[in-house]
Amino acid sequence: MKRIFYFLSILLLLSCGNSKNSPEFVDNVQGRYLFNSNETLEIYFNENVLKVKWRGKDMTPIKANDGSFYLKEMNEKLVFVSQPEMHIELAPKREHDDEKFSFSKLRPGEKTPVEYFKNKEYDKALAAYQKIKEKDSLDRSIRERNLNSLGYGYLRQDDYEEAIEIFKINIVLYPKSSNTYDSMGDAYRLKRDTIKAIEYYNKALSINPENRGSKRQLERLTKK
Repeated sequence: MKRIFYFLSILLLLSCGNSKNSPEFVDNVQGRYLFNSNETLEIYFNENVLKVKWRGKDMTPIKANDGSFYLKEMNEKLVFVSQPEMHIELAPKREHDDEKFSFSKLRPGEKTPVEYFKNKEYDKALAAYQKIKEKDSLDRSIRERNLNSLGYGYLRQDDYEEAIEIFKINIVLYPKSSNTYDSMGDAYRLKRDTIKAIEYYNKALSINPENRGSKRQLERLTKK
């Protein structure tokens, strides 16, 4: 009964909305929003109908009123708020446990760190990652382990350039980590750049003399 009442309430709410969207509303809200630090939610319009593109899917939410839309795929009501800057909020509900969810709008041309990286805009990717770390040092997208795993994924594909660039970012974010330098040493070793590999293994050992991986690889390289 509770579920039926919930959906009836949603339908009643939706029936109150004007299906037309004003030109000002269309102009203000269309664009990309940060769903999380490395994922976007895109708002666009097709024949004045608001559309949502998220995780590869194109969806059509139902208009509840002039500033909010119900998206059944999320089972959430998206509320568009223009002040202090345009953003999307999720309407409060019991399942949120009083947590507030807000998605900021990206400026034209602005990308996520991953998008910058894939576009080979490495300096912008680094700046974006640094911005995330300043805002939330515990964000999953800038965890040392996650970035390291991403780099080794590139190495498994023999994509040495991408691996080296992501390890560079990890070193900047975590300059006191022996492991970040050890990973860079692995990248150069697999690239067959022995001089650079030795350089980074030595840097890893200067931070942590007990780094076994760096010790082992350094011994192998210097014996040749």
